[in-house]
Amino acid sequence: MTTTSIKDMLAKTIWASALSVEQLTRVEAEVFSRRTPAGSLVCRKGDAVTHWIGVHEGLLKMSSVSPEGKTVSFAGMASGGWLGEGSLLKDEPRKYDVIALRDSELLYMPKATYLWLLDNSIPFNRFLVTQLNERLALFISLVEYDRMLEPDARVARCLAALFNPYLNPGIGRELQISQEEVGNLSGASRQRANQALQVLEKAGLLKVDYGSITILDLDGLRQFP
Repeated sequence: MTTTSIKDMLAKTIWASALSVEQLTRVEAEVFSRRTPAGSLVCRKGDAVTHWIGVHEGLLKMSSVSPEGKTVSFAGMASGGWLGEGSLLKDEPRKYDVIALRDSELLYMPKATYLWLLDNSIPFNRFLVTQLNERLALFISLVEYDRMLEPDARVARCLAALFNPYLNPGIGRELQISQEEVGNLSGASRQRANQALQVLEKAGLLKVDYGSITILDLDGLRQFP
């Protein structure tokens, strides 16, 4: 990953472009970045929520582990995505773990800065309303997928869910993602994810290469099978 200034990182976000010069200047001064290695915890369930977190580069997984040790995957967060806005608004401990699936560079906005933007920027508030609505729709659909769909379809919908212009605006049709990462995001083993990807490739919906997947038919993935 190349070294990029906070100003340049923020320039790629949807919400920063709508801020006033004064607001953007304060945000650029108070946001910081941190590189997180693959496999490490970005934040832990039960921790106090002190920052709004953005993904400049990388891939994260939101998940939770039951007392019996079962892991439930909620969603993937790719480049351009931000997480934790709901927990900051409710001022409650975090309800999920966030794990880096690959080496990632993350942006951290302090809670005080986040709340100040809420009080002073109507465009920022509009962005958050849309973001929360999109995330709610995503989680409702993921519950449906988990309860009603077979593994092949779950993998298809999981990949399709990454292509949300608000939740993951920086993502492209060629995903730099491994089969193990696909399994982590969809709650399947690497072997089962590999089988599903073969099915989806034969259906002409995507193309699998070493370390990457190219999406050929996004609407087809969303409607599979």
